[in-house]
Amino acid sequence: MNAESKTSRAPARTANIIVWTAVITPMNPDGSVDYPSLRKILEQQAAAGNGITILGSTGEALNLDNDECRTVLEFGVGLGLNTPMMCGVGGHNLNTQLRWVEYLNTLPLDAYLMVVPIYAKPGMHGQYEWFKALLDKATRPCMLYNVPGRSAKPLDVEATRRLADHPGFWALKEASGNTKNFSEFVAAAPAVQMMSGDDGMLPDFTPLGCQGVVSVAGNVWPEATQEYARQCLSGEFKDVTLWKEATDALFTASNPIPAKGILARRGVISSGVVRAPLSEKDLGDMSSLVDADVRIQAWLENARSLMAVKG
Repeated sequence: MNAESKTSRAPARTANIIVWTAVITPMNPDGSVDYPSLRKILEQQAAAGNGITILGSTGEALNLDNDECRTVLEFGVGLGLNTPMMCGVGGHNLNTQLRWVEYLNTLPLDAYLMVVPIYAKPGMHGQYEWFKALLDKATRPCMLYNVPGRSAKPLDVEATRRLADHPGFWALKEASGNTKNFSEFVAAAPAVQMMSGDDGMLPDFTPLGCQGVVSVAGNVWPEATQEYARQCLSGEFKDVTLWKEATDALFTASNPIPAKGILARRGVISSGVVRAPLSEKDLGDMSSLVDADVRIQAWLENARSLMAVKG
């Protein structure tokens, strides 16, 4: 389909969104949700021009109980930020997720992120029926999510092809780190907006039709990640090694442990605490994170200087 067909599926406020930050859920030292820090994180995303993906895996949604998830979500939408918000839909019990989508339909959200069911490892037919049921229930555009490292089963290409004409299927987040997989999804669902689910793969995916990134790095470097994505999509980007090393540093322990660690070190959030079964003690040596933070901040300043010279 043509660009107009893709646009017609997109959430109304996302025309210029090239970065969706999968936001962390900051915690107090006692493990409760740190709402002042959450507000700061969300406001930083809006100021940088980034869309917000809330209650995804980076947001530790599966480590929060249902009441906490609702409170976090209602807090976020209640801020009335001038940027779109997308909410995660995960788990592996269909009735539970259908009820969750029914609840999401009552809120002023812009989109939903739907991941392959965890643990169950469904095949093509199971995935098709799962996503079809959720897409039929949703009243917002939906982004399907391929992340075999977390779901244990990749998004099935044939199931994607069968779902491609569903009016609720707006976008696809590819996080397998594989250009061949990315190209297969582009061919299977040509009307769907393709997004990288891996910050470091954006330069590789862009020539294949990628239109942006659902980002972990955006938590730590909101403005720099926006500029990185802009450069990738415009063909200007040169600093592949720098960004690859920096984004790799955010995965020296299970996400979001490193992102929370460096944000706490900078005082952006009150602590680096994560919920069990994660532990901030698994982070260990932070030297690569600290180095990445310094280098990306310097990269952004240099990019700003170059833009100022260009006028």
